[in-house]
Amino acid sequence: MTNIAGKTAFITGAASGIGLALTARFAKANANVVMADIDANALTAAAATITGNIATVVCDVADPKSIKIAADATIAAFGSVHIIINNAGVSTSGRPGNVPLEDWRWIMDINLMGVVHGVEAFLPILREQGEGGYFINTASLAGHLAGKGMGPYTASKFAVVGYSEVLAQELAHENIGVSILCPAWVKTSIADAYKKRPSGTDRLDEAAGKHEAFEAVANGIDADVVADWTYDCMMARRLYIFTHPRYHSFLDERKALIDADADACATDQRFAKPSG
Repeated sequence: MTNIAGKTAFITGAASGIGLALTARFAKANANVVMADIDANALTAAAATITGNIATVVCDVADPKSIKIAADATIAAFGSVHIIINNAGVSTSGRPGNVPLEDWRWIMDINLMGVVHGVEAFLPILREQGEGGYFINTASLAGHLAGKGMGPYTASKFAVVGYSEVLAQELAHENIGVSILCPAWVKTSIADAYKKRPSGTDRLDEAAGKHEAFEAVANGIDADVVADWTYDCMMARRLYIFTHPRYHSFLDERKALIDADADACATDQRFAKPSG
C-alpha cells in the first residue's frame, strides 16, 4: 500500500486516545475516515476536531450486529472500504481468584471479540471488492509480556496477537495485509475503563493497580506518535508495530526463557527420534 488518498478507513474506539490520533493521521493522508465509538457524545465532539472527509457511526464492538450495521454505514457513506482498524479496548486489574467472571467476559467481548467481529464484518466486503485491503488490530505489549495483576487484559491481548498472526497467514495471498499494534503506556483514557465494568465492584487489590495505571498513562508517550508510527508501519507492511523500545529487553528475556525450555525438551532422551 503506497497511497491511501481517496481510500476509506474504518476505526473503532475513535472518539479518544489512539483511535482519535489514528483518525487525524489518516485524514491527513487524505483518506476518508469512518469514526466508530460506543460513546455518541464523545464521538460527535471528537469528529468536530478533525478536518477531512469524516463520517461517524455509534458502534458497540462487542455486538456483532452493531459492527455489521457500522460496516453497512461505511459503504453507504463512501462506497467502499480498504483499511479496518480494530482499535477499541478496555482494561481492568485484579489478582487471580478475585476478578468477577462478568468482568472477564466483558474484557474478552471487547478486546478480543471486538477484533473478531470487525474482521468478520469487513472481510467479506474486502473480498467482494477485489482491491485488497488492510487490517490493523490493536493488541498491546501485554500481548507478548505478562504482568502481575493484569490477568484478564493480558489474556485478551495475547489472544489478539495469536488471532492476528493466523489472520496474516490466511490472507497473505489475497493482497490483504495485517498489522498488530502493540503499544505499552500511551496517554489515553484506558485507565478509566474500570469504571465501566459490569460487576461495578471495588476490590481492595485494585487500589494500588489503579494508582500505578493512572501514573503510567500520565507518563506514557503521546497518541499522535503512536498513530504516526502505525501509519508508517502499515505502509511498510510490518506485522508487529512496537512503540516502546525501552521494554524490548523484556521481550528478549521471554524469548531466552522459551528457548531454554524448548532446548531442555530437545535434549531429553525421551523425545529423541527412534533409530531407523
